[in-house]
Amino acid sequence: MQTNIPQSILDTPQGKEANDILRSCVHCGFCTATCPTYQELGDELDGPRGRIYLIKDMLEGGDVSEKTQLHLDKCLTCRACETTCPSGVEFAHLAEIGKAMVEAKVQRPFKQRLLRSVLLHVLPSRTLFSTFLGLGRLFRPFLPEKLKKKIPKSQKTAYFPKKEHLRKVLLIEGCVQPAMSPEIDVATAHVLDKLGIQTLRLLQAQCCGAVENHLNAKDAALKRVRLNIDLWMPYVELGVEAILSTASACALEIKEYAHLLKDDPEYAENAKIISAKAKDIVQVLADEDLSMFKLAEPKRIAFHAPCTLQHGQQLKGSVESLLMGLGYDLMPVQDAHLCCGSSGTYSILQPELSKALRNHKVKNLTAHNPELIATANIGCLHHMQAGLKTPVLHWTTLLKQGGEM
Repeated sequence: MQTNIPQSILDTPQGKEANDILRSCVHCGFCTATCPTYQELGDELDGPRGRIYLIKDMLEGGDVSEKTQLHLDKCLTCRACETTCPSGVEFAHLAEIGKAMVEAKVQRPFKQRLLRSVLLHVLPSRTLFSTFLGLGRLFRPFLPEKLKKKIPKSQKTAYFPKKEHLRKVLLIEGCVQPAMSPEIDVATAHVLDKLGIQTLRLLQAQCCGAVENHLNAKDAALKRVRLNIDLWMPYVELGVEAILSTASACALEIKEYAHLLKDDPEYAENAKIISAKAKDIVQVLADEDLSMFKLAEPKRIAFHAPCTLQHGQQLKGSVESLLMGLGYDLMPVQDAHLCCGSSGTYSILQPELSKALRNHKVKNLTAHNPELIATANIGCLHHMQAGLKTPVLHWTTLLKQGGEM
């Protein structure tokens, strides 16, 4: 794609990166076939190719309006287009640049600004989120059914194992998962313990930075990323095998630290080290002997591969292969490459479109009547569970259950 971006923009790191990405696009349109919002809405501007033209026009000095903002807002950043693209266009990075530029040029209506401000202050704060979730659970019986479905019931969990092992990993528990589904990390720690791997935890558990990035609060996101690097580097120096997350979205975000801070002279090198150490839990378990978790009898399940796992981290089929090896009978899922509509804060900011995408997903997941649905990301789990009677579980909790049989 030919571009005509002013030199003043090309001289900035974001402008140069955007120009390089735009020039790698060959207009083929393969991306539209796998874009969830294009498939749902049928509008060229709600597909990757259309959004690329919007960003290109903006960088070249064209008009930027609420229409531009709306079409970019509807992007899930699911990266399905990147998996399909024969030219290797890094659309997610281009979308981040475009969304940030629009945010600076177009003021949102007051209600949107207020909602985004609340999300920015509450979601990344483990303390605030836990407090508000606790209040929601307290008043859950009196809430409308629509709100009830969004508030998960409290889960009783076992304690983290205390046994020490020579092999160690650092577990990043994140901001919302400890309050919404603490059983996931506890189960994972017990699985690792049985494999002779000790789970180290941070007292200063906090957001990985994905929430701020979703909401185009770049300065806040980078500040949090730098703080995390400062907190985690001592564990790297102690020799942990991996910086581990059981939420595929968080694992992807941490792997992106090197890209986010590539132009930061003070943090670029440590960001590379952290990104290299970052692992999704499946990457750790795939190298281990898991025979002790094998099922005595097959169990029919459907697996939802989050976009952050299959497109972002390019780990498509990894969890499915592992589960099948342990005796799980995986049902086929039509359009497994499409997003469930969760996508961080997307389900809150784009509720109708998010719900439509979820309805398609749960229909395909339940087509063969599985006993349960497994997934690899906290946001997908609760988003889908709100539209289902079939239980939705994180796949590592299945391993813990299998090991206890």
